[in-house]
Amino acid sequence: MNIVMKSFLPRPMAILSVACVLAGCEPHKAAPPAGSGAAYSTRDNCYGLLHQLLDEQKDVSMLRFIKREHADVKDLVKKIASSSGAGSKLLERLAKQDPSINLDDIYLPPGEVATRAAIASSERKQLLSQTGDEFELALLLTQTEALSYAWHLAEVASENDSQPDRKRALAGMSKDMENFYHEVFAMLLSKVK
Repeated sequence: MNIVMKSFLPRPMAILSVACVLAGCEPHKAAPPAGSGAAYSTRDNCYGLLHQLLDEQKDVSMLRFIKREHADVKDLVKKIASSSGAGSKLLERLAKQDPSINLDDIYLPPGEVATRAAIASSERKQLLSQTGDEFELALLLTQTEALSYAWHLAEVASENDSQPDRKRALAGMSKDMENFYHEVFAMLLSKVK
């Protein structure tokens, strides 16, 4: 979001928008009814869920426009956002090169969809109501959840992809997300000590 755009967004709307990104507000599709004849693959489902998550995570650094955090947190969140954006674009390139990769395969069971919506609502409220150190801790906690999920989605997608170059790319993405997870976790520990 550039500075010109920032001036047009009222502050509460901007905070709500970023909170939605952080809490994963994008609705997930419920799994279609049994017997619909659609074939689902673990690889495609992981690709779709990972793409959706990375696409949301790439915007997490927008927080610097509406919330104040310490430089170390801001720098780490910017690195995570940048890496997530690059990962999202990589998945889009892979899908463009191989039409069998379906990034729209994000089907989840209805109970999972409802649970994710409840979690997103709780996280959104928490992030909107917090400031200072409490906000930073809440932000870092949401990042540990998102990074752990991205790490494992990329790992499972890699394990279920038969193409060696894609397997390596996904394994590398998984390792990057794992490293960020450990970096955020270490920062969380330092903040609570």
